[in-house]
Amino acid sequence: MEFDKKHGYLIQWLIGMGDLVVLNLLFFAVYYGLGEFYTKAISYSLREVVLLLNFCYFFALYFVPMQLHVAVVFIDKIVQRAFALVSIFVFLFATCLIFLNIGDALATFLLVYYAVTVIIFALWRVFVRVTLKMYRRKGHNFKRIIIVGAGKNGMELYRVMKDDLSYGFSIMGFFDDNLSLQSVLPNYLGMTHEVEKYVLANDIDEIYCTLPGTQDEKILRIMNFAEKHMIRFYIVPEFYRNIKKSLVMEIMESIPLLAVRREPLQAAYNRALKRTFDILFSLGVLLTIYPILYIVIGILIKATSPGPIFFKQKRTGLYGQEFECYKFRTMRVNADADKLQAAKDDPRKTRIGDFLRRTNLDEFPQFINVLRGEMSVVGPRPHMLKHTEQYSALIDKYMVRHLVKPGVTGWAQVTGYRGETKTLEQMEGRVKRDVWYIENWSFFLDLKIIVVTILNMSKGEKNAY
Repeated sequence: MEFDKKHGYLIQWLIGMGDLVVLNLLFFAVYYGLGEFYTKAISYSLREVVLLLNFCYFFALYFVPMQLHVAVVFIDKIVQRAFALVSIFVFLFATCLIFLNIGDALATFLLVYYAVTVIIFALWRVFVRVTLKMYRRKGHNFKRIIIVGAGKNGMELYRVMKDDLSYGFSIMGFFDDNLSLQSVLPNYLGMTHEVEKYVLANDIDEIYCTLPGTQDEKILRIMNFAEKHMIRFYIVPEFYRNIKKSLVMEIMESIPLLAVRREPLQAAYNRALKRTFDILFSLGVLLTIYPILYIVIGILIKATSPGPIFFKQKRTGLYGQEFECYKFRTMRVNADADKLQAAKDDPRKTRIGDFLRRTNLDEFPQFINVLRGEMSVVGPRPHMLKHTEQYSALIDKYMVRHLVKPGVTGWAQVTGYRGETKTLEQMEGRVKRDVWYIENWSFFLDLKIIVVTILNMSKGEKNAY
């Protein structure tokens, strides 16, 4: 069956039915796979339990609504939301089963079911999203849209929508009162007073308005027309020309406020989750791998150059506060340690130091900083005080990176910005990625960065010197 734009909502129902099929199949797979000892308690009321399972899925959707069908959603967010949905779903399921009083053996069944479902359900959701994107690239499940206003914002919006056909937009063209643009626009449809006639004649689904605020009468007229004819209407703010970033809408009573950035780590729950992970992860490292590394690396450092095993340096931390950052010493003791970055073929490096830097082993003492609460496992890398003073005067958003704790590893480091920054552009690229991390933080993003860091350690990094 082929779905046109007017029946796209059926795709949401198909996804929901697919979710239920996956959850039920996994339930029976675990039910028959574990054996009678762990499932006997629910075998007496199996039909009721399965009915309850399906009911809990629909209730969990209230807390984590489906978003696979929207225009833009990224894979890591799909996995994150799948994890949240399954967690709430199993919690509700387990809570409801308590009232059935079916025995202690149920705990093992639920733990196994939860572990299996988290993995399989996330893979299912990713598969659905990839399939839907392929379906849209073939010209199905699209929305017919027009753009009113062909200035910089209008052209930027056109470029974004046109870049990826999987977003599901069929851009019919532009309306603008500047007739000189007819020859340069991809598809000029007419002046703004012709919008209403065209929309009714061509069955348009959505109108995107990028007109400047000085043309508020035209904007209001088109918006009222869209509302009257049940057409979704979107406005791109005029100031987006100068502020090229996503803003966050907040409400003070009935007054809309636009925050400059979204900061997930402002939420107490997210901070608690990140700090708990930092403590557990750093303790795991310090109690297992670190003692062995300290003995072996300490001996090699002492054997190759005189001086301490640790290199301690003042770095800039959370909210610009200074702290003493620990590393395994990779250079000979020198007067320029707090002034100059390590460079390729740096004569100050010891024989073992080059290996330690290339494999990131020199960073392991920083888990002490993590345990003490001065750093996090993942975050913007802490810079020496001289660099903070220098670059904060040259790069506008440099100090924004200090709104969160610095990390042992970070998004900038796993996306090609590790090591020496020879030019201002390189530092700007690092800062841009650090700010992106702050605005897009999630627990799963941290896990992704850790995994990529471990993979990079195993093969060595060319920019680490």
